[in-house]
Amino acid sequence: MIAKRTSRLAVLVALPAALALTVGASSQAVAEGTGAFQINLAQLNDSGSKGTAMLSLQGKQLTVKIESEGLVPGQPSAQHLHGSTDGHDFHCPDASDDTNGDGVLNNTEATVDYGNINISLTTKGPTDMMSGLAVDRMPVANAQGKVSYERTIPVSQAVVDHIKDLHIVQHGIDRNNNKKYDFEGAGKSELDPKLPQEATAPTNCGEVLGAAVGSIPVGGVETGTGPSEEKGVPMAVMGAGGVAFVAVTGALAVARRRKSVLAAGRAGSNGSAA
Repeated sequence: MIAKRTSRLAVLVALPAALALTVGASSQAVAEGTGAFQINLAQLNDSGSKGTAMLSLQGKQLTVKIESEGLVPGQPSAQHLHGSTDGHDFHCPDASDDTNGDGVLNNTEATVDYGNINISLTTKGPTDMMSGLAVDRMPVANAQGKVSYERTIPVSQAVVDHIKDLHIVQHGIDRNNNKKYDFEGAGKSELDPKLPQEATAPTNCGEVLGAAVGSIPVGGVETGTGPSEEKGVPMAVMGAGGVAFVAVTGALAVARRRKSVLAAGRAGSNGSAA
């Protein structure tokens, strides 16, 4: 009876410790400025656009990789990290956020949900909010409407600490299907009347899914988990959940060993008494 109680106690003590390890490992990785996070981009404005993005942190250097499709061929696609680094909860919008009912979710309507620009994902030069409409420094979709983007950007500690609160938005739609941005498709942009609404309306949005285990598949935007090692899987690849599993398994093994030792001790005592 004593052995069973001891075994149960060992497991109960180990479980909270394992859960604490799970939380601690993930939060420590972000605090130290390391980690990789995946974002799946889903269409807005019935654009048909989709994609996959990866955010990788090394210290205060953020590498952003994006593979997306369904954009307007030959046209620049403004793109940004939106959200907050001060605790506000933002998320991707949907069609119900078209508050004026004109059939187009414009950037002002969507900003209520996804927040202001935190980082402008330009191809060169500044990446601050003021570069949000720097279309001459934004990636241009190829003839198939695909964008392939990669850039490493220095970021603040606030971005490092709140990377999971940020998300990616790409802009640019083609309402009249003429393969270009024009004023006939959706009128003037509410951000800048010199620009068509088609150029600034969001075409897709994606939120951080958590620690990534794979990478952007080469030559496409379908998500995948990437190759895995069948033997000798590194602890870093296992992630915090794997570490917690090891901790609990170890606790069970310790409990079993203690139970065996106590049982053997009891048997020995009975033998001596005989």
